Amino acid sequence: MVFKVANTYARPSDREDLAQEIAAQLWRAFPDYDPSRPFSTWLYRIALNVGISHLRVHAARERQTVPLEVELHDAADPSHEPDADDASRFLAKFIAQLDALNRALLLLYLDERSYREIADILGISETNVSTKINRLKERLRRFGETHGTR
Repeated sequence: MVFKVANTYARPSDREDLAQEIAAQLWRAFPDYDPSRPFSTWLYRIALNVGISHLRVHAARERQTVPLEVELHDAADPSHEPDADDASRFLAKFIAQLDALNRALLLLYLDERSYREIADILGISETNVSTKINRLKERLRRFGETHGTR
């Protein structure tokens, strides 16, 4: 989970540092962990908060969101058959243009977390999670249409 968050919120050159910072924050926060709540929810909440803080610091420094430094293959080429790498690059490009909350939401959704768990981690209602996920799916469809994917 730590590396998923680090990969989502940092450039490749900063990912190890972000993962280390997440681990340090988890260590500091562990005495306050409530064992009556799911460990994964607690871990994700801390990791996402550190990731979002990292993103904000770097975005403010660069005055833009952190790109994931990937290029999408030219999908307009009819001879080109999309493969798993193309799908990963497309998804990375989509994620790179999202704000911090939507990145977190999509990361948790792709990790097959329940709406209840996502709501607990992000501190929003399940209804809000459902609405935001549906909006993200629609944005992804439009993004695919404008970027030449099928």
